[in-house]
Amino acid sequence: MMPHEIIQSASNPRVRQAALLRDAAERRSTGHTLVDGLRELFRAAQAGVPIVEVFVDEGAMHQPSLSAGEDAPTGLDGWLAARAAEGTRVAIVSRRAFEKIAFGSRNEGCVGVVRFAGAALADWGVTSPAAVLLVEGVEKPGNLGAILRTADAAGLGGVIVCDGRTDLANPAVIRASLGTVFTVPLACGTTAQAIEWCRTHSRRVIAAMPEGEKLWHSAPLGQQTAILLGSEAHGISPAWREAAAAGRILWETIRLPMRGRADSLNVSATAAVLAYESLRQADLSTPPPSGCPS
Repeated sequence: MMPHEIIQSASNPRVRQAALLRDAAERRSTGHTLVDGLRELFRAAQAGVPIVEVFVDEGAMHQPSLSAGEDAPTGLDGWLAARAAEGTRVAIVSRRAFEKIAFGSRNEGCVGVVRFAGAALADWGVTSPAAVLLVEGVEKPGNLGAILRTADAAGLGGVIVCDGRTDLANPAVIRASLGTVFTVPLACGTTAQAIEWCRTHSRRVIAAMPEGEKLWHSAPLGQQTAILLGSEAHGISPAWREAAAAGRILWETIRLPMRGRADSLNVSATAAVLAYESLRQADLSTPPPSGCPS
């Protein structure tokens, strides 16, 4: 049996402290956040994210859905034992106590407290020439999480969040990303820092906007590009066009055709279209393996 504690009361200090991490100010002051679900916790562990403690719903402990998975071949007991051996505190908690920590009405039987924050753009070590997504002014954590899932699926070089209005450690971002927030190269900074990053790394900026000059597939979205998306409420800030006019960055604008009544797509849907167009272009530019027909 793995080392663990038993918590019955929803008023337990550890339970109350974990529940406070739903608040952004508490996350900033502690450097901790909540991770709902085993899949997300497995990915955090695989990425080397420190897992401080894990709360397991006593009623879900032996459910088949929690006993094994491709990311946890030893099963939940073995995985938790390995975390405990690394210093993670493990607690089996009552259903009432667990519901105080868990995300809304969802109960996947496991919630973790981890130490996590996105990297500062100045410290970002991305060297891959693959396209990156630049997301400016993102407000909704669900959108940011979906964008991270897309970047993961399309094999992009990473995601830069500039002047974001939601923090990268928001539990809703982690949940919506299915834990890829821990595995996709991710950085945050100001718009000015993002412009400077594109300049110093010779990244052509391809900005998606309703009045874009080219159709989405007409611009080079493959290697050495930064695909820029603005918030649905405010769009892309003028600083980008000003930097292009001053010759600091290379800049093109693209658009997706809108044939219905809506004048724009959800930002995460736009990200998906452009990410896969980038993947298509990158695949076309890659020579076939030796001996294969071209």
